[in-house]
Amino acid sequence: MSGQSITDRIAAAQHSMTGSAISKAVCKASTHEVSGPKKKHLDYLIHCTNEMNVSVPQLADTLFERTANSSWVVVFKALITTHHLMMYGNERLIQYLASRNTLFNLNNFLDKGALQGYDMSTFIRRYSRYLNEKAMSYRLVAVDFTKMKRGIDGVMRTMSIEKLIKTLPIIQNQLDALLDFQANPNELTNGVINSAFMLLFKDSIRLFAAYNEGVINLLEKYFDMKKGQCKDALDIYKKFLYRMTKLSEFLKVAEQVGIDQGDIPDLSQAPSSLLEALEQHLASLEGKKTKELTADTRASTLSSAVSSLSNTGMSFSRMDEKERQQALEEEQARLQALKVQLINECGVFARCILSLCAPVFRPDMQWSQPGEKKLTGGHNWQSKTMTSTTAWTPAPMAPAPMSFPMTTPQVPMYGMVPPQMGQMGGVQLMAPQPMMYNQPVLRPTNPFAPMPGAQMQFM
Repeated sequence: MSGQSITDRIAAAQHSMTGSAISKAVCKASTHEVSGPKKKHLDYLIHCTNEMNVSVPQLADTLFERTANSSWVVVFKALITTHHLMMYGNERLIQYLASRNTLFNLNNFLDKGALQGYDMSTFIRRYSRYLNEKAMSYRLVAVDFTKMKRGIDGVMRTMSIEKLIKTLPIIQNQLDALLDFQANPNELTNGVINSAFMLLFKDSIRLFAAYNEGVINLLEKYFDMKKGQCKDALDIYKKFLYRMTKLSEFLKVAEQVGIDQGDIPDLSQAPSSLLEALEQHLASLEGKKTKELTADTRASTLSSAVSSLSNTGMSFSRMDEKERQQALEEEQARLQALKVQLINECGVFARCILSLCAPVFRPDMQWSQPGEKKLTGGHNWQSKTMTSTTAWTPAPMAPAPMSFPMTTPQVPMYGMVPPQMGQMGGVQLMAPQPMMYNQPVLRPTNPFAPMPGAQMQFM
């Protein structure tokens, strides 16, 4: 079975019509396709847990509804999605899950209709018990052990003796539920169970790191405890050694299925002499006859044990550093992609503005294509013609010297009788005398005005 089924497509379409984006994303993350939930759907759901206007109860109820499906693929992927959100989503989700009276009720789940139904149903029952225990741990201590601060000033290293004795058994129970998954390499045969195993592997590393730091704190305070506290602390330490052995077997499976060797921590057990020293100290407090160790021997043994467990704790931090680096690289890649997208969108916007403004501002401008070859010389050169809305008018030039006749009527002198040239309305006019000009002159506006320099003679 591969790809989305018709049922998946119909369910996604129904959620699209109802406008429920969260339900659609949950449906997409838990399809019938035999592969792990897709990262884009998980990232969207993580984003939803960080949005205050998103209903976390609605998201959780949608996940519970998917676990009621009869297909082992859908149910398994719904559990994986829930686990992923508990690890990487907002703390509001695990708070809500811890507040519920019931979580996943899959103790009797069995898919008889699929090829791998029987085998995968077994792991679904185990996986759901672990998720229930993870939520129960949060209800009891109001903290996720896989996310708490670690180190010398961490939560488990600075916890008081009374609280430490109550907290460490809770971590033990959660770790027991995780290690009970018990998958062999030949059973990790598809992308669904492999995705679940990878999340369990990461939880086991972080959970045991908190467990390890709590035990270090316990050992450092052991020889100052009261008799009852020493008895509880010794029992916790013995169980710690047993779970360390089981965890090493779990990590061997992780190594065989291809998990990077650098992500697998080195488990260094404390020397066996430490257990002997703890038992002798408790026997002495109970009044039993036993061989008492000297103070120097006891201090040396304790120092050696704490050093070994501290080295183990340092190896646990490698995976966290790698995940932080990977998350940083993914965030940088996302920001770079967003930057490129914004630049492209700004370029499109600028081109739209230019196209809208062009008819208003530069209409006669002729744009030349980039790279167009221009002829700028030789016999192929042509003069450019100016294109403008304003007509070009050449500057006025002085007229060249020329001779032309001008006929100007002579004004008769006083007392003279004009000669008989012609009759015009009974008045005889003088015949026009031709005048020659050898230099350019401006023609007077009034033809009957006297010429400059001419003198009037009176008889």
